[in-house]
Amino acid sequence: MDVKCGGTVTKLCLSATLSIFFFKILATLLYFSIFFFVPLPENLLNLIPTSPMLDEQTVQAKSRKRVFPVHHNQEPDPVFEAYSYCNTPNHTEQAWEGHSPVDYKLLSVHVMIRHGDRYPLYAIPKTRRPSIDCTLSASRQPSHPLLTSFINHMGQGARGHWEAQLGSISRLPNHSVCEMGELTQTGVVQHLRNGQLLQRAYKHHSLLPSDWSPRQVWMETTGKSRTLQSGMAFLYGFLPDFDWTKVTVRHQWSTLFCGSACECPARSKYLEEEQRRQYRLRVADSNLERTYINMARTLGVLTRQLRAANPIDSLLCHLCHGLSFPCVSSGDGGTGGCLTMAQFAVIRQQQLDDEVDRRRFGAYRKYAILAMYPYLNRTANKMERVARANEEGRQPRLGGEEVFTFSSGHDVTIAPLLSALGLEEAKFPRFAARIVFEMWKSPPTTQDGEVFIRVLYNGEDVTFHTAFCHPSDHHTNQPLCPLKNFLTFVRKDIFSIVNATSYKEACYKLSG
Repeated sequence: MDVKCGGTVTKLCLSATLSIFFFKILATLLYFSIFFFVPLPENLLNLIPTSPMLDEQTVQAKSRKRVFPVHHNQEPDPVFEAYSYCNTPNHTEQAWEGHSPVDYKLLSVHVMIRHGDRYPLYAIPKTRRPSIDCTLSASRQPSHPLLTSFINHMGQGARGHWEAQLGSISRLPNHSVCEMGELTQTGVVQHLRNGQLLQRAYKHHSLLPSDWSPRQVWMETTGKSRTLQSGMAFLYGFLPDFDWTKVTVRHQWSTLFCGSACECPARSKYLEEEQRRQYRLRVADSNLERTYINMARTLGVLTRQLRAANPIDSLLCHLCHGLSFPCVSSGDGGTGGCLTMAQFAVIRQQQLDDEVDRRRFGAYRKYAILAMYPYLNRTANKMERVARANEEGRQPRLGGEEVFTFSSGHDVTIAPLLSALGLEEAKFPRFAARIVFEMWKSPPTTQDGEVFIRVLYNGEDVTFHTAFCHPSDHHTNQPLCPLKNFLTFVRKDIFSIVNATSYKEACYKLSG
């Protein structure tokens, strides 16, 4: 892009030339920031608007698209997709939580997260494990302004209330050489940022007063240290005045957060169908098989042993932490050498292909509906109680209502929840992914004080991509969905996909 000036260099011409030169520098920095996760200088970020500049409907229409993959003629780059999965903390994330039409009242917020960045669950045979320190230090990157105080507060955790199954779990990652599956400092920082992001989004809506009561906050987590620690980091970033004496941490034994309603034979049947589909797709991928054979030959192990070790899990850790892929010497039964980015890309591409085939086949959606119905039903009941409490003339209950519900789970929690909501085009849950349900009440002068729901995934509004609120339901000038749509979906419409009218019927009726 060149600027041509006349024979005399005017001030206007010089200004235009300098502007274009600066624009090229900014574009270059943005390229490296996006593709290599290099954070931009904060003083430069101020040049880019970080608050909505368009009218509300236009903003919502644009933001609802970004969370879904853009369909091009070319397939997405599997390595680029992997970097997105890492979710390396940076300073450029935009969050649309807390945005609503003027004078709407925020009634409650319900959050489900995936734990943050973790050490691998599997080890690649004959290779050295990634060298990562899982103790926390504010002087090591990535860091966060709240990290030091978070570490100190977690040391006072005995003052909190813990369900028995959680009492023996460490509240902080604390091994100088990470243990398998342990939360890393990156994972802690991801959720300190998530919590603080939502705290800022809701602070003007008076969701929680500074003197919030124990009844108003509900927290639950699975029994893994990475989910408990992620949950505590999020909660510490979110609460304006973190008070251990008011915090109760509850245990969910199932990754599906199904509580006492987990028994469902049909769910297991659909999961088995899905697993058979996955197996058939992998076996049919000759490029994937050749890649595993070559990797196994390099390492000097059987192909089935390598496949069982799930090497992508460890390779993702190397990628996310900027570590070289593992190498072995030739004197250990194999040809020797290093695992390569090309091999990683083949395995990652198969995962992306699997997501597309999963949606086409359909068994996973049925599994997801039966898996996440108990959680969705509990959420619907909590929303309805809060909505009733905010009806005109109602006396507030002593201690307030349960206005903030927070659940800390896994990818196998978030993925079926997205599918059950009809968000099957959404990307697979990255580290520290979050799904947020917001409940809003319109002013008494409009819509007769009707109650609405909003759904966000990783900060993007996906409400009108859900199965219960299509674009045709969109209210004029209101980017919100009536709560009654969600309640009807959870209690009735959700079961139509499995040809049933209730959860019990769907779980126990004999298939034809």
